[in-house]
Amino acid sequence: RWQKVLYERQPFPDNYVDQRFLEELRKNVHARQYRYQAVVFQSGAVVQQLCSVCVFVLTWWYMDAGMLSPQGLFGAALVTSLLGYVLFDAVDGGTGRWASGRTRWADLKSTLVFAAFTYGFSPVLKTLTESISTDTIYAMSALMLLGHLIFFDYGANAAIVSSTLSLNMAIFASVCLASRLPRSVHAFVMVTFAMQIFALWPMLQKKLKARTPRCYVGVTVLFALAALAGLATVSSVGAVLFASLLLAISCLCPYCLIRLQLLKDNIHGPWDEAEIKEDLSRFLM
Repeated sequence: RWQKVLYERQPFPDNYVDQRFLEELRKNVHARQYRYQAVVFQSGAVVQQLCSVCVFVLTWWYMDAGMLSPQGLFGAALVTSLLGYVLFDAVDGGTGRWASGRTRWADLKSTLVFAAFTYGFSPVLKTLTESISTDTIYAMSALMLLGHLIFFDYGANAAIVSSTLSLNMAIFASVCLASRLPRSVHAFVMVTFAMQIFALWPMLQKKLKARTPRCYVGVTVLFALAALAGLATVSSVGAVLFASLLLAISCLCPYCLIRLQLLKDNIHGPWDEAEIKEDLSRFLM
């Protein structure tokens, strides 16, 4: 009788297997089962980030067209930042702040230092790309914002995810676009607003998503409607296309993922490579 061993000589060829070979066949051992509602909920992170990029570009367009003053934008951003700061602590009752050991005074100092340095270097930011053509600036900004969306941390454990790279690309795009605004104060407000929407706003999103899922869904829907309303004032066709994109990401793509999951057919069996699960560190001493 054939035995699955290597230490005995047997009258069978090396590639011989008996009828029990396929009895150990297993299919989709590590396959995950998704629910449609859960996938739609997780797609909210992609929707919110797309809306953030849309709101940022719209804000820059309004400032460049003279329809939005830097003072008005700075005041609105300051009020919303204060409200978000209070909401961030209220969601978990200050537990996260106590665990990190960071005080409100430290947050205030960091904000003042960032605002002072940005305001001081705003003339440099305004004249940083004077020797570069406007078309090149727009192309670079679009490429950087696209990279920001690609490398953003949506909650997936993948090698392509890099929060630092994503934020740096977004800030680089904001500096490029801010250099085409009329005055230095416009550049200062634009870079400050970019930091708020690309760095602070995702932190609040993750907090709401972890603590209050219903509130997170409501905020996502309102934010998407606000982005669509702002885009409709610039281009109705663009608003329709952007709404179609959001619906496809939040509704159609989860449905396709679940349908394609039914076609998965990964097989496992005795032909797989052997895995040493025993701790062999004692042999390395």
